[in-house]
Amino acid sequence: MGKGTHMTVNVAIGVQDFSTIIENQYFYVDKTAFLKEWWDSGDSVTLITRPRRFGKTLTMSMTEQFFSLDYADRPDLFENLEIWKNEKYRKLQGTYPVISLSFANIKEPTYELTKQKICELIVQLYVKYSFITEGGRLSEPEVKLYKKIMNNMDYVDATLSLYHMSRFLYEYYGKKVIILLDEYDTPMQEAFVDGYWDELVSFTRSLFNSTFKTNPALERGIMTGITRVSKESIFSDLNNLKVVTTTSDEYATTFGFTEPEVFEVLEKCGLGGEKKEVKRWYDGFIFGTHKDIYNPWSILNYLDSQQYTTYWANTSANSLVGKLVREGNRDIKEKFEKLLCGECIWTEIDEQIVYNQLNGSEEAVWSLLLASGYLKVLSYESYLDIGERFAPRYQLALTNLEVKIMFQRMIHDWFVPVKSEYNDFVKAMFLGDVDAMNEYMNRVALQTFSYFDTGERASGAEPERFYHGFVLGLLVDLQGSYYVKSNRESGFGRYDVMLEPKKPGKDPAVILEFKVRSTRKENSLEETAQSALAQIKDRKYSEELKEKGIAGEQIKEYGFAFEGKNVLIVN
Repeated sequence: MGKGTHMTVNVAIGVQDFSTIIENQYFYVDKTAFLKEWWDSGDSVTLITRPRRFGKTLTMSMTEQFFSLDYADRPDLFENLEIWKNEKYRKLQGTYPVISLSFANIKEPTYELTKQKICELIVQLYVKYSFITEGGRLSEPEVKLYKKIMNNMDYVDATLSLYHMSRFLYEYYGKKVIILLDEYDTPMQEAFVDGYWDELVSFTRSLFNSTFKTNPALERGIMTGITRVSKESIFSDLNNLKVVTTTSDEYATTFGFTEPEVFEVLEKCGLGGEKKEVKRWYDGFIFGTHKDIYNPWSILNYLDSQQYTTYWANTSANSLVGKLVREGNRDIKEKFEKLLCGECIWTEIDEQIVYNQLNGSEEAVWSLLLASGYLKVLSYESYLDIGERFAPRYQLALTNLEVKIMFQRMIHDWFVPVKSEYNDFVKAMFLGDVDAMNEYMNRVALQTFSYFDTGERASGAEPERFYHGFVLGLLVDLQGSYYVKSNRESGFGRYDVMLEPKKPGKDPAVILEFKVRSTRKENSLEETAQSALAQIKDRKYSEELKEKGIAGEQIKEYGFAFEGKNVLIVN
């Protein structure tokens, strides 16, 4: 290629069917080495968890089209790819009956509708293979059962339907079956959010047990999802399950693009000068010990539009994450604050996500954020490091700039319903108008308290949830012109925030001290607010600002007192 000329790549956004990509010569990074790695492992059933939009569905489509008898006449799909270099694997192509299902679109508000949708998917499978009931390879009772499941399936039939289908295919073809189940945990997440968790767990456990555990017609199985739902919930009987999570080394480079893969395509497209910026926005995923994995969805969209924006973070399912952070306790919000300031946090992780513990367990929240791809592991303790402690801790940080902007947007949106009051409050704070601050802050608190509180408590029971959320709001909204620092004291209900201007001569500095009224120690909200203000003065918080050349008259000090939904501010 001459200087200044470059190729364009034909990027197809959202195409998850392997043959469509190959036939149309759309941009494709060769991941067929996965087929060899998986087959050589010999694992009976493999569960692979990866964040959404990381190529799980395309990998399952590739696996189906490589092994399935339905594609026996399609070796052309693989001829130019890595897997085809090995004769042993060329002989495997198109030689197995394959059952392939996806739960990706099962997002229903009730258990009944969810079960109905799963059953409909299975019926479609039975219709697809209904030709096997002809030709005399299945016995009369088997044909009868086949038609009953297809036309009139009850609960027991449903839980055994994939087991029976494997058996029928085995009878027909004389070969055991490969079962592929994509996005197995999508209905589970919905069940948790919509409150029918226990019912769905019971159904899913029976279905998975008969399909993957007690199934003599099963050759191999793969399940994919975002999370590893706890073993007790749905995998209690599956002792043949190989689990591969984001901290495992297996298949680490199958999902997502490696740095060499990304840089090669950037060069091809004449975008070699953008490597640094592309890395800042879309790199940062770490699977096992493999660093610098890039988000494939974001990279494809960037190649298509050549614009930097939050492609992946806009695609969905942030509602559960948003809810968990917003309603989370003081510790969750404080750690979040650190993350948004570019710091890292240390916490224990449990990769078996116990959904019904998400409301009460801090580590369950961080584990979900890690599995979902919003956090990355920088380092972790070994069992040798921790002495008598129960479990090692992980050092976590936000994955990349795209994720940071997504969270900033999410926190900003918390205050959208009260935006005008919130903005007026901030204006009054910089002007020193304490009467207006009180008026606006009480309106904001009144309207948003229940939004920050979990449903399990009486609203207003924990004002900390609100004011730590409020500090996150300040952090996000003022970051363009201020350094927002907070000093997290260990004492209950005490928290100070310093807003240091990035242009000291132009903007004032602000110190805020928050206190929750103790009915035992303080007679009134006024007394609590004055005590908060006295603390600023006693601890000489303003000295740090004066040392940086900010004049005393440019420093505004406010004491905040909270009691339920009531707020009082003094200066």
